[in-house]
Order: sequence, then C-alpha cells, then structure tokens
Amino acid sequence: MAEPTPQSASVFAAVRANDTFKALLVNPWTYVTGAVVLAMFNSALLASTGKAWGVTTSFAYWGAWAWEALGGNPRSWLYFNEVKPAFLKLSFFTDPGTLINLGVIVGALLACLLAGQFKIKRLKSNRQIVAAILGGLLMGFGARLAFGCNIGSLFSAIPSMSLHGWVFMPFMFCGAFLGSRLLVKYFM
Repeated sequence: MAEPTPQSASVFAAVRANDTFKALLVNPWTYVTGAVVLAMFNSALLASTGKAWGVTTSFAYWGAWAWEALGGNPRSWLYFNEVKPAFLKLSFFTDPGTLINLGVIVGALLACLLAGQFKIKRLKSNRQIVAAILGGLLMGFGARLAFGCNIGSLFSAIPSMSLHGWVFMPFMFCGAFLGSRLLVKYFM
C-alpha cells in the first residue's frame, strides 16, 4: 500500500477540520436530527422498493444461503416455503434487504474511518464473549419469533399504524430492561 503524500494528508486534515464535516461525521447528532434522517431514509426506501425497512429477515437468508453453500437444502424448509416464499426467488445479490444491510455496514465503517473514531477493542474477559454470543443468539431467535427486530417490528411498523408495532414496543422495553440487568449481574 502506498504511503500518503504530504499533499493528500494535508487535504484530508483540512477536510477533517471543516465545520460541516465535524457536524455530519464527528459530533453526535441530536435525537431529532437522527429521527428525521432515519424517517427520510425509511420513506425513500418504501418509495423505491415498496417495502419498509427491515434487517433480520435478510440475516436469516444469509444463514440459509451459507447452509446451502455447505450442501444443505434450506429451500425445502417450511419457513421458506410458507412464511417467506420470496427467498426461493432471491440470491445474495438480488435481495434488496441484503444490499441495504451491506450498505449500512459499509456506511457505518466509512463514517467511523472518516471521523477517526474506528477502534478495535480487546474484550476484557471470556464472559464478555459468552455474553455476546448468547445475546446474539437470543436476539436472532426473538427476531424470527416476532417476524422482525426493532427496525421492522417497531421503527417501520408504528409509522405504518400497524398494531403489531405497538404490541412489540412494551415487550421490547421489558426485554431490554431484563437483558441489561442480566448483563450487569452476570457478565460485567
């Protein structure tokens, strides 16, 4: 990899010192600004794809495609035949949710890198690894039971006036409260 030239380093330093750059990528946004930007992106997504924003269905697809690559046959599973039949017509690069998830991941990485905030943190103990794995598995399982995570079942559902979003909200807060208590008691 080539070393940056002094000229390119000074240009980058000048950009990072710019007030607009700092306001957009370095300093935290207000809750109102974040909410308005998310609402605009969700509206644009709905207008362009005909579907509200969702995250975890594509993660279930990723797991199924990985299983399929290993020789499994997820296309015969009841979930993909009756609940999510769209999976049968999609691939990794034709699933809009996958492309959105990849865009969120790459965009978050790019924003962290540009703001100089990217850090790889060392986990303090094996208990944190266990907590992360257990929490991820439970959240993934819960997202499949609820047919969505806080994005699809809350953020996209409530503005659509869907009853399930309003039912999801108090149970999500109860789960977050209980999960944070367990995290502090057993894993911190």
